[in-house]
Amino acid sequence: MKWTGLNELRELYLSFFESKMHTRLPSYSLVPKNDKSLLLINSGMAPMKKYFLGLEEPPNHRVTTCQKCIRTPDIERVGITARHGTFFEMLGNFSFGDYFKVEATKWAWEFLTEVLEIPADRLWISIYEEDDEAFDIWTKIHGIPAERIVRLGKEDNFWEHGTGPCGPCSEIYFDRGEGVGCGRPECAVGCDCDRFMEIWNLVFSQFDSDGQGNYAEMEMKNIDTGMGLERLACVMQGVNNLFEVDTVQNIMKHIMSISDVTYGAGEKTDISLRVITDHIRSTTFMISDGIIPSNEGRGYVLRRLLRRAARHGKLLGIEGLFLSDVAKTVINENRTAYPELVENEEYIVKVIHAEEESFAKTINSGMEMLMELLENAENKTLSGDDAFKLYDTFGFPIDLTREIAAEKGISIDEEKFTELMNEQKVRARTARKDVSGWDTNEIDLTNIGETEFKGYKENKVEASIQAIVAGGELTETLEEGDSATIILSATSFYGESGGQVGDTGLLIDGDNVFTVTDVKKDNAGHFLHIGTMTKGSMSVGSVVSAEIDTLRRHKIMSNHSACHLLQYALRTVLGSHVHQSGSFYDDHRCRFDFSHFSAMTAEEIAKVEAMVNEMILADLDVVVEELPIAEAKNKGAMALFGEKYGDVVRVVTMGDDCVEFCGGTHVAKTGQLGVFKIIAEASVAAGVRRIEAATGMGVLELLREAEGQLSACAKELKLENKTEVPNKVASVVKELKEKERTIEALNAKIAGGQVEDLFKNTIEVGSMKLIFAKVEAASEELRTLGDQVKSRANDVIAVFAGVDGAKGTVLAVCGTDAVKAGAHAGKLVKEITALLGGKGGGRPDSAMGGISDIAGIDGIKDKVIELVSAQVNK
Repeated sequence: MKWTGLNELRELYLSFFESKMHTRLPSYSLVPKNDKSLLLINSGMAPMKKYFLGLEEPPNHRVTTCQKCIRTPDIERVGITARHGTFFEMLGNFSFGDYFKVEATKWAWEFLTEVLEIPADRLWISIYEEDDEAFDIWTKIHGIPAERIVRLGKEDNFWEHGTGPCGPCSEIYFDRGEGVGCGRPECAVGCDCDRFMEIWNLVFSQFDSDGQGNYAEMEMKNIDTGMGLERLACVMQGVNNLFEVDTVQNIMKHIMSISDVTYGAGEKTDISLRVITDHIRSTTFMISDGIIPSNEGRGYVLRRLLRRAARHGKLLGIEGLFLSDVAKTVINENRTAYPELVENEEYIVKVIHAEEESFAKTINSGMEMLMELLENAENKTLSGDDAFKLYDTFGFPIDLTREIAAEKGISIDEEKFTELMNEQKVRARTARKDVSGWDTNEIDLTNIGETEFKGYKENKVEASIQAIVAGGELTETLEEGDSATIILSATSFYGESGGQVGDTGLLIDGDNVFTVTDVKKDNAGHFLHIGTMTKGSMSVGSVVSAEIDTLRRHKIMSNHSACHLLQYALRTVLGSHVHQSGSFYDDHRCRFDFSHFSAMTAEEIAKVEAMVNEMILADLDVVVEELPIAEAKNKGAMALFGEKYGDVVRVVTMGDDCVEFCGGTHVAKTGQLGVFKIIAEASVAAGVRRIEAATGMGVLELLREAEGQLSACAKELKLENKTEVPNKVASVVKELKEKERTIEALNAKIAGGQVEDLFKNTIEVGSMKLIFAKVEAASEELRTLGDQVKSRANDVIAVFAGVDGAKGTVLAVCGTDAVKAGAHAGKLVKEITALLGGKGGGRPDSAMGGISDIAGIDGIKDKVIELVSAQVNK
């Protein structure tokens, strides 16, 4: 047993199973495809479910992979212990109805003892307590001594998840030695101590469970194995945990060099080093697979991890932004197994830099507020309102707030926080609910054949009706006026996908007409023609003519083709970091979301627009072809970021260099677009910009709209000639600015007089001057007044109750000498607003809060004096 690097171990494993006639597949994306039960891929088996369930035919009935995985239920524990991590790689070999227990166990033992040369006396095996077959295979066929096999119960050695395929499993453990164990005489496999490390789990999927405790033997049995690559590396490198494995340790060493901190020097710094090391691994791979930071779903997980890592960087004393630099080391350590990291390096680095920069702008003020809130937390509980404010205002994920609060021994009112989150944005509760109004899970379409799509070349096709869904159930006939969804044997209608909307048109059978208003596709390949029976009737089996609205289709194709040209132009003008993040094409507009980290300048927009129009005027051929994926990549075809494709892909080429994978419909020549005009460019998320544009007749519609708006402006400005509008507007703006300056000067004089009057009525509290007043003012005016008062005297404490209609606000300010004497504006506001049915707080020198009991303002003067006196007369 010799020391072996993590990258070498991965290759040894995959090559070994290739020698056993397995097909090596690359790791699937971390983003699950057609599986809404998972947020992120969390096991080697997860992307294989479609093969285990018989939904798709695998490329081979023997498959081996090294799957990148992320698990996030214990994010707060990562770093605190060396056991926990969010990112890991899972080695696996799978059999879909091919080999079974004998081969799976034989090859596992062969790989560990012969290829890796792990001593057999360091290995132990567990089996399900009732699996005598596995016991006999291990002992009688493979010659493993019976005393080295442990029988464990269903909880440990039986894989089952609800109904469906399940079965016993056999696990292989590595004995790390008595020195790392608990020392108890009964210590053995299954003990909670660190001595026996599970390294490989062999699942024998042989039963079909009904969920009621009944198990039927399956005719086609499967093998699903999983071995954590980092765990195996711990064994082969003789280290205690994943953070000491060679590739992971190299990432940590980079962080140590930046922070000038050594691993093992202290518990707190060790925690921070582990947090950053783990989280930067996860986030680098997530971004490479197309996930971007956001406030929900996978994007929220990414944001949580990045911001937690950034905060621990500050705890280590790291100044400035550093995570994007460490990401380069992650990429370098994994470049051989995951070449997409190298291909996407520029993009990954920019996304991390943008998110870290965004958080850096708020973390200091947010931490200041959080520390103050924790200091004043009642009953050792941070209110849900305060936790939500930290999230909403400063971008503090609740996990980060929870972690920092826990360090102070303070809990959070999470029920209230969740209530506020739900009020802010109601999330969709019915996953997989189709917009046609029925749930595809509730209607059995397994006997309905796939719809053949002929719409790339034909606008009208003859087809039979295979199924009709109306009122949420299958039906045989439709009568005039019925709304329904029709599934055809073939169609010319494009089903919404890849950002392109579905076609509209007619299904015609003689005098009977069904008007199609939308078309969707389900995962089983059915095209769902959604619409209304506008004339006559139709039945299952009827042969119809499926005719699309060709004029509308042409407009959609023009906008789709324009976005291909747009992406090419954006990458040329802005750089190769530009990748498609989303798109939408209908008959009016094209919308294109792309990775970029600042607003485009007017000059950049003009260059991109000109480049697209030049390609349109060149009337380039649009060539569509199906190619093997390797040939398509060699041709330079752009893929949708983070997407996985089959062996054969559809490639759309415009000119020499604009080449993309695409399943949509397109014009035959770029000249058919007519003209291209960018309407707007804006931000839609951190590091993601959006361009909206129009082509052809859509541009003429824009010109007509602009002409109408210009005429309306001229009419309001009482101008006869529209060309005079710009000069007139400039004149009006200049006049308004002059009047604004006059108004500001008058307001300043009035405010100055008001401040003078306030100082004439101060109340002596100790050596300080107290001003208390009720004023008619909105919150911003109140702040201005407070700043003016505070700038006049260092020994002043002012409390203003502002009334703006039905809205009440309390502001407190304290001069520098007053703060030194013990005055605290935040604490004053907290207590005063509580008296008036509100809430507030803030810094020692300035604080504000809202109130609901405006009528109560007149009766609190004495209480204000009492509160101020208690602060400054200690």
